[in-house]
Amino acid sequence: MVLLEAAHVGFGGSGRNVGLVDAGLLLPPDAVAMRLGEGPGEALNATLAAAPDHVFDLIERHEIACEPRRNGTLHLAHAPGGLRDLTRRATQGQARGAPVTLLDRDEAARRTGSARFHGALFDPRAGTIQPLAYARGLARAATAGGARLFEHSPVRACQHHGGHWVLRTDGGKLRARRLLIATNAYHHAAEGTHVPDLPVVQFFQIATTPLDRDIAGEVLPGGEGAWDTGPVMTSLRRDAAGRVILGGMGAGGTIHEGWARRKLAQLYPRLANAPLAHVWAGRIAMTGDHLPRILRLGPEGLAVFGYSGRGIAPGTVFGAAAAQALLAGDEDALPVPAVDSHAEALAALRTLGFEAAAQMVHLMAARL
Repeated sequence: MVLLEAAHVGFGGSGRNVGLVDAGLLLPPDAVAMRLGEGPGEALNATLAAAPDHVFDLIERHEIACEPRRNGTLHLAHAPGGLRDLTRRATQGQARGAPVTLLDRDEAARRTGSARFHGALFDPRAGTIQPLAYARGLARAATAGGARLFEHSPVRACQHHGGHWVLRTDGGKLRARRLLIATNAYHHAAEGTHVPDLPVVQFFQIATTPLDRDIAGEVLPGGEGAWDTGPVMTSLRRDAAGRVILGGMGAGGTIHEGWARRKLAQLYPRLANAPLAHVWAGRIAMTGDHLPRILRLGPEGLAVFGYSGRGIAPGTVFGAAAAQALLAGDEDALPVPAVDSHAEALAALRTLGFEAAAQMVHLMAARL
């Protein structure tokens, strides 16, 4: 196996994401079944319910040092309407045997360390990791297993010829029987490929310096990761060094970073003046129905994309399943049926719309 990486391992969303290893998609399970049909939809729900097991098993098997913490996640109600949504999600999950629990406002305050939330949905199947370390750990495991990895090798052209795929890079050509493209929100068009443009949501994060144990311990004292029900979503977790990491939709910059500082102080007044050590942003590839896609590219060629905010566990499962399908020449075990084409209308305009909405909300929100 050969991996051609345009930049370096973990450069894209794999290394920049929030670090939540969740079961399922952002879509509630009833919506998944409705959009895919009952059979394929429930199969996907079941596959992704077990996806955190797959991630944490890989971490254990390959001894990946990525701060794995399987203490569950909290989906936080930002408003009374958010709690109603979480109540529906809890009912749907429990009907499928998911061990999720709906928490009232007082319990949510105890679990988060903040009284700002109206309740929460706790999922013990989930957890958190340091995503860049996870991506790099998977790369090390692959090379130890015999894979060859070439960084800074963007593919310029890709064609199927004579029973092989021929990929051209700046450094030369590669011939391969099978092709898997897994570039998602960081795809750059290459001659001969037909991966569609997708709307992109930018998501940025800030991290404090490592805090004293008594102060850091006030934030998510049980070690869960969290995100909220707001249409312009906020995320929250704490790392092993005691940094508090808060994220939100947006590309970063003055407006978003000003909101993040205000939001952190609103949630945790003792952190109002906490110094920041890091600020970064990444891209989320969205599909219109929030379902991932597996696209046929030609003979023995697939592309996977569109995790719509749930990249770690679904991405790990989809990537492995796509690789197995190519090796076996059998698509039956794919998590969703492969399609021959996919298009997203007005992708660039929707990307601009996402950012404009995030800037408008963050310009006014969390003002004390």
